[in-house]
Amino acid sequence: MPLFKHSIPRFRRRPARYFPDAPQSDGALSIGGELDKLARSVPDPYARKLFISEMQSFLGIYDRYLADRAKEEALDWSKVSPPEEHQIIAYERLPDAGTAALNKLAVLKVNGGLGTSMGMNGAKSALEVQNNLTFLDLIVQQIEHLNTTANTDVPLLLMTSFNTEEDTLRIVKKYANRPVKITTFNQSRYPRLLRDSLLPFAKNVQEGRATWYPPGHGDLYHSLYRSGVLDRLLAQGKEYLFVSNSDNLGAIVDPRILQHMAESQSEFVMEVTSKTKGDIKGGTLINYDGTFRLLESAQVPPQHMEDFDSARRFKVFNTNNLWVNLKALKRVLENDEMKLDIISNPKSLDDGRSVIQLETVAGSAIKHFKNAHGIHVPRSRFLPVKQCSDLLLVKSDLYVLEHGRLIMNENRMFGIPPVIKLSGHFKKIQQFHKRFKQIPHIIELDHLTVSGDVHFGRNIVLRGTVIIIANEGQRLDIPDGCILENRLVSGNLNMSICRCSTLIWQ
Repeated sequence: MPLFKHSIPRFRRRPARYFPDAPQSDGALSIGGELDKLARSVPDPYARKLFISEMQSFLGIYDRYLADRAKEEALDWSKVSPPEEHQIIAYERLPDAGTAALNKLAVLKVNGGLGTSMGMNGAKSALEVQNNLTFLDLIVQQIEHLNTTANTDVPLLLMTSFNTEEDTLRIVKKYANRPVKITTFNQSRYPRLLRDSLLPFAKNVQEGRATWYPPGHGDLYHSLYRSGVLDRLLAQGKEYLFVSNSDNLGAIVDPRILQHMAESQSEFVMEVTSKTKGDIKGGTLINYDGTFRLLESAQVPPQHMEDFDSARRFKVFNTNNLWVNLKALKRVLENDEMKLDIISNPKSLDDGRSVIQLETVAGSAIKHFKNAHGIHVPRSRFLPVKQCSDLLLVKSDLYVLEHGRLIMNENRMFGIPPVIKLSGHFKKIQQFHKRFKQIPHIIELDHLTVSGDVHFGRNIVLRGTVIIIANEGQRLDIPDGCILENRLVSGNLNMSICRCSTLIWQ
């Protein structure tokens, strides 16, 4: 008897037109059978039961993806409008808050990312930021400081993936005898699908990482429920959950937002912040045909991308700092109402095969909760590290460390960070570290562009606008102690502008 008995008949009733790019004998006609084979490759009965539960969730997403693909319904841009004033509340209007509500709060960090865009093979949160402290170290320090100063007991939850579990457990192990309560749980592991057939190409569950993927931060809701963590939190008297990405160093607990959520009886609050030119990929809150929802850039028809990117019409974007009422979350899940937006993420494997990952977006849950709205927060609550230029900022003297929180240096004249653009030579973390003997002093920097094979020495000071260009095939070294202010540095430049030694070409 097939383990996925509900999926196979349902898919077989479908006509092959749902798969225009695949032979009629393939595709959805055999998805249940393929998952059935994978389940039978799990030797332990208990582990098999958990795997089947995961795959049933996967089939729910897969089924909706096929249905949406069959309809071929694009977003009707004429139904899209910016949110109304009452749907996004200014942070400055929030009430002052005490600490009583903190006793009902838990904090969850989404910690499943590998940092592959930075050339990392392990958890990005294991990367050192300042003073030999990793992202996870800073997060633990923040929670410990909160509990000590507010005399409360806020637990820390870390949602890992099969990619990051080992690194995460290694770091948090040293906090075993510390007062902060740390709970880790794994999010789902879904099979990557071959793009032409929409079938898993994994043949058994023991196959390597290339055949599986963690299905995005939207999976946190079902993973919380399936792991039993949601019920344990409710049994402990917790009512609210603050969710953020582990690589967002600005996402700390804010009692004012928590107090507002409790007083307004909101079941879901999304933190948004002002959009800049660098934030065009971030989702934004909209009204769509009378429904308040999140719109991601991947959902926008190409001909309307310019309108979507415009900060004049859509002024804010989602920071993925989310506040959720736990009782409401359990109601939505048990009523099977959680239908998150699905993003089809194409990937190319090392062997040349094209696959897709069906991922869900955590913020799209906003449409399922009562009195849900956004809060327009200061930019300081959004300090993510997505690439090496971001890492340069947070490792520099632009920020000082206080109880695990990065705070902008008081000597910085303006409260916004400089714009930093590093060439492909700095894209991978190994290349980045090799090219900086020491992170430059950038408190007075406005803009930095570095192009080519450039290496920085120690005690370098950058001020104003600095552009450094190494010619193709040549290496440019910025010597120790050099001060560059409002300068263009290139191979043809007389280095008398550098208040130290001359640049060295190798």
